[in-house]
Amino acid sequence: MSIKLIADSGSTKCEWSLLNGTKKKYVTTQGISPYFLSAVQIEEVLKAELWPVVKKAEISEVHYYGTGLSNPENVKIIKKVCKKMFPAAQVNAETDLLAAARALCGDSKGIACILGTGSNSCYYNGKKIIKNSPGLGYVLGDEGSGAYLGKKVVQHFLYHTFDDDLNARFVAKFQTNPSEILHNVYKEPRPNRYLASFAIFLAENRGHYMIENIIEDGLNDFFFTHLYKYRETWTQPIHFAGSIAYGFKDILKELCASYELELGKVLKTPMQGLIEYHNR
Repeated sequence: MSIKLIADSGSTKCEWSLLNGTKKKYVTTQGISPYFLSAVQIEEVLKAELWPVVKKAEISEVHYYGTGLSNPENVKIIKKVCKKMFPAAQVNAETDLLAAARALCGDSKGIACILGTGSNSCYYNGKKIIKNSPGLGYVLGDEGSGAYLGKKVVQHFLYHTFDDDLNARFVAKFQTNPSEILHNVYKEPRPNRYLASFAIFLAENRGHYMIENIIEDGLNDFFFTHLYKYRETWTQPIHFAGSIAYGFKDILKELCASYELELGKVLKTPMQGLIEYHNR
């Protein structure tokens, strides 16, 4: 019986599942993005955080899904590292968007969306991705993502848009100041993850009109910029995966209802769906 290792990696964290028949082991490592980490750094992460859990398993298949893998050079990096770690295994490396599509849609048609640290979407025909609205990353795009919403929170703080109550809550929560924020955004690595960390402020302060406006406007930007680009949006269910989608699924439900769209599954992570897909 083949032992399979499945990975689903975003910029913030990577979930791993080791499948040996009906037995499963789970481990979470830091996020792996070939845009931010070199092959050597990725290998160091896997040796430190993954290897202690899986080193005794004779893994025959590695199904790695991750951010940044629409770039063929990044696919080569991931395959090279995984092959070095698991020389006996067949290694497949696909995009995190295909992971979402397979987990959410299985063998059915649908629109699959990711709303996590970053955002993405596609039309999936039950076998492969047919259409993809371009993802431009956290600087130019990522509408509706944690980085996008977190950036709005930071802007409201830095521009003194928050009322006194929210401003006090922000300062108490994050214990930071404008110069520190600007330094982290412009001088430190992985600013997308840093910005996304401020999205928790939205979840913790629901009900305030400013908070609700940021959430609804940010998610609506995703609908308008991306979902409107697919003709199939009006005929197929729209599924979502990711921490932002799961945390604000009530807003997604309201937006789908207002646009007369069919809301499908909303998952916090694609992993359970991927396990079902690869155990068929």
